[in-house]
Amino acid sequence: MKADQVVSLLHALHDRGLRAWVAGGWAVDAVAGRQSRPHRDLDLAIDAGQLSLARAVLADLGFALTVDWLPVRAELTAADGRKVDIHPVNFAADGSGTQAGLDGMTFFYAADGFDEGRIAGERVPCLSVTQQLRFRQGYELRDTDHHDLALLRQHDR
Repeated sequence: MKADQVVSLLHALHDRGLRAWVAGGWAVDAVAGRQSRPHRDLDLAIDAGQLSLARAVLADLGFALTVDWLPVRAELTAADGRKVDIHPVNFAADGSGTQAGLDGMTFFYAADGFDEGRIAGERVPCLSVTQQLRFRQGYELRDTDHHDLALLRQHDR
């Protein structure tokens, strides 16, 4: 997934009234304000109440469901190989949220877990540095995780 494709897809989701935040590696690059590495896919935290709409908009954009682990996550793939990994978040009144995990786990999004960054020079909604650091704990880190953590720590306020 290239930067201009990410921005275009975010515009399409926003234009349909969807609440979505860039997560994963692209969120790291969004807070850094520059692309630091290639990305296999685009991870999006979406409002779980808008899951059906998100899937419909992505289908209109040529994406088909290829991995269905809902309510945990779903991966959609376009004919050209682009992938979008959606993570449904159930929001509370205070702005925090939870996402179902495998084996009964739950991922918590604090109310301060949502921010903005820049991709291809455009402002985009993304997970905050603090939230991204929270999500990179409790598992064996890969090389990309070490890379991402170094960037996140440079931008931690």
